[in-house]
Amino acid sequence: MKVIGKQRNSKMCFICGMDNPIGLKAQFYNMEDGSVMTPFVFRKEHQSFPERVHGGLAATMIDELGLRAMWAKDQSEESFGVTMSLSVKYRKPVPYDEELFARGIVVKETPKFVTIVSEIYDRAGELLVNGEAVYIKLSPEQIVSDAVDTHDEMCYLIEDDVRELPFAKKSR
Repeated sequence: MKVIGKQRNSKMCFICGMDNPIGLKAQFYNMEDGSVMTPFVFRKEHQSFPERVHGGLAATMIDELGLRAMWAKDQSEESFGVTMSLSVKYRKPVPYDEELFARGIVVKETPKFVTIVSEIYDRAGELLVNGEAVYIKLSPEQIVSDAVDTHDEMCYLIEDDVRELPFAKKSR
């Protein structure tokens, strides 16, 4: 699927924070169909049992895709909100030290709420985890104190040559 833009990364977010030593440092791409995608790798430090990523960390990626999907849909990083509800289904064990792909897309929007469906796939297109998040739209000032500058926190735009990401999910 074709990439049409790239989103900024933050400093300390577990999923996208470039300064977070234990984080994923995932980079997010706006896709031609209005979705957002990220290629990423969980590490051994993210395991629950050996050879498996902790389910809470997979859920964290599903959650992150909520705001990211809002940005992809709006083609702007000015929309903000917080998670009101999150449901996650674990289909297969999530491996670490292997490139994975996550995708999120807005499926419903009202003036106050946004519903996002998100998925994590392996390189072969096998669905590992999927979920749905409902976000309530809020301004940055409603989320954090005035002392936090969201533009300062979301300060990294890492240029690259990614123009397409594989998205070939297998039928169930």
